[in-house]
Amino acid sequence: MSTSNARNPRLQPHERLDTFQEGRLRVIQSRQGYRFSVDALFLSQFVTIKKGDLVLDLGTGCGIVLLMILLERPDCRAVGLEIQEELASQASRNARINGFQSRMGVVLGDLRRPPLSMGCCDVVVCNPPYRRKDSGRINPDRARAVARHEILASLGEILASARGLLRGKGRLAMVYPAVRLADLMTRMRGHGFEPKRVQIVYPSLKDEAKLALVEATAGGRSGARVLPPILDQGDYSVS
Repeated sequence: MSTSNARNPRLQPHERLDTFQEGRLRVIQSRQGYRFSVDALFLSQFVTIKKGDLVLDLGTGCGIVLLMILLERPDCRAVGLEIQEELASQASRNARINGFQSRMGVVLGDLRRPPLSMGCCDVVVCNPPYRRKDSGRINPDRARAVARHEILASLGEILASARGLLRGKGRLAMVYPAVRLADLMTRMRGHGFEPKRVQIVYPSLKDEAKLALVEATAGGRSGARVLPPILDQGDYSVS
């Protein structure tokens, strides 16, 4: 990833404009605050998207997951829900500078009380906070703290929101720490989701798993496919 000065939109002093995917995607994000990681890229590549799907990203941040999906899938639409005004602004501007404004909307709101119609979408994606509210040191940077710890929404609240917002047998895709995989899958079933696809991320063949990607179907039948593992950063590099 490299800093770009070409065709700059209006940036805040604390923001920068990066190019990604060999210049096909431009992303506004904070210089030192919350910045997306490869986890979000894995999620965008992993989730199943069908023609005509409306994809909703809970806690969209700068919108990177949806931007990546829209870049590769011109036959779907997307909505990002974000509670932090600064990040919602970045996501909205990112949609515009990449030419996705007609296919991607951004809504400022709380996923626990989403300002959206129930049963409005076909797919929900979420790269949620990984740490419980009472575990570890809370980052003094508010945006980073909310992204890392369950300060504004717990896993159960995220799953409940996703279940209500999905229509029919919609799909939910999430990325989560491998050490909490059992917790995620158990909670999914408790909220009416059946895990159908699982993919594990390993730093190397000699290391324990770091992340798990899980896609579940609302009201689906039991039976999950475990996909080949991802090693290191897979197809991506954010250096």
